Amino acid sequence: MKVILLADVKSLGKKDDIVEVKEGYARNFLFTKKLGVPADNKNLNDVKVRKAVEAKQAEARLAEAKEAKEKIEAVTVTCTIRAGKDGKAFGSVSTKEIAEIAKKQHGLELDKKKLILAEPIKNLGSYTVPVKLHPEVTAELKVEVTGE
Repeated sequence: MKVILLADVKSLGKKDDIVEVKEGYARNFLFTKKLGVPADNKNLNDVKVRKAVEAKQAEARLAEAKEAKEKIEAVTVTCTIRAGKDGKAFGSVSTKEIAEIAKKQHGLELDKKKLILAEPIKNLGSYTVPVKLHPEVTAELKVEVTGE
């Protein structure tokens, strides 16, 4: 019996896969636990429509990410921290502070978790911070750290 999976099933397949299983397994396990539906014309059409909608949404998210990348790369965020005479900063600048300052200075809504910073910035100067907007799109945010 052919079944369309509604969720990932271990050792059987992933969501929206069409698999061949025995009738008893389908009736007693997959259908009762809402893990699958029979692969008839109506359900096959539903899966095709759902995949088309998901593809369109994925394209829209990618376009939004590319647009955001252009906005992010066009600005420079300036952070001011206390520093000693030799240019060594007292404290550091973290992703949280960079996100807050970007919102104040340029109105950019950045998630601190998407800013990729190996360790907090502890020296004055110019830095480039990667921003992971989408699995395929990474922007480069320019951060200028100045002393008081």
